[in-house]
Amino acid sequence: MEEILKVEQIAQTYQAENGELTALENISFSVKKGEFVSIVGPSGCGKSTLLSIVAGMIRPTYGRVLLQDEPIEGISPHIGYMLQRDNLLEWRSIYQNVLLGLEIQKKLTEENKEYAASLLKAYDLWDFRDKYPSQLSGGMRQRTALIRTLAVRPDVLLLDEAFSALDYQTRLAVTDDVYRILKREQKTTLMVTHDISESISMSDRILVLSRRPAHISRVLEIQFDKPDFTPLQRREQHQFQEYFNIIWKELDVHV
Repeated sequence: MEEILKVEQIAQTYQAENGELTALENISFSVKKGEFVSIVGPSGCGKSTLLSIVAGMIRPTYGRVLLQDEPIEGISPHIGYMLQRDNLLEWRSIYQNVLLGLEIQKKLTEENKEYAASLLKAYDLWDFRDKYPSQLSGGMRQRTALIRTLAVRPDVLLLDEAFSALDYQTRLAVTDDVYRILKREQKTTLMVTHDISESISMSDRILVLSRRPAHISRVLEIQFDKPDFTPLQRREQHQFQEYFNIIWKELDVHV
């Protein structure tokens, strides 16, 4: 399978009052087309910094990131970024919110508007297109934010703790929804999360980072008896606890 994203020997250092601080050290990995990869690690180890580097929002001190073999040098329209909050504009309807990225990128063509509408129809939001964010549940708002990101047809989707603002029950339902959408759209995804269970339930592969200076301490391939298990179904399998114990032990060593 084609490698669409490559991270090569990334290092990130900052100037602190007591000298230079190294946040990330010699991080290299690749993501295949259509793959879902999660990054987990101790709090403050630099997971979100790494994601910001991949997004082109931060220039690394050393190393480079390649998207389809082209270096990322700044924010790219080929990368979609979904944050912790849905950041929907309360004065715009759901349909208008979904079109926002296309407006910003000056891609509001009839073809793209039809594609955005097709996403809303496919993922049960079309009937709510004229509603406003305050009229939607937390899960529906997050689905809207995801569709807004997908509407610009990014090659890679980045999720930065994208479900952490939701309550536990809503979060379980939303991860199922998001997983279903991303698999159907065959979207390449890189997710940062502090939630081990969430990473196991959604990922094809998990990268475990050490404490600072962070490096990749372990790469875990996630395989269940049936490849089409949903995140909720994965949580019920015996392998789930085995993966959890492996990651927890790895994190415990490095915390």
